[in-house]
Amino acid sequence: MAAHNVILKTEQEPLTGSEILGLRVSAMINSPIAQLGRRVRIHRLDTDNDEAWGTIMDLLAETDGLQMDFDDEGSVILQWEKPGDMDAVFDREEGGAAAADEEAAPF
Repeated sequence: MAAHNVILKTEQEPLTGSEILGLRVSAMINSPIAQLGRRVRIHRLDTDNDEAWGTIMDLLAETDGLQMDFDDEGSVILQWEKPGDMDAVFDREEGGAAAADEEAAPF
């Protein structure tokens, strides 16, 4: 019996300017070099419209612990401090217990 490959074509809505810019900024912030130095420069491209740029800058400005420095070239430098002990990220386990950075048992 021959297997038939069925390709379903789904139409997706194109991403908005804010979504595209948000993905680019997120990728830049999450890059290993940016994470190591806790600093990244976001360049404003010609394709970034005013509304999208303003929306993303407003979202970033609302983020606690993030310093934003704008330069004359239209770029912004984002800097952040290393999270302290009080800023630990907790993961919820299946059993309902929360734990932060658990180490593996030595045995």
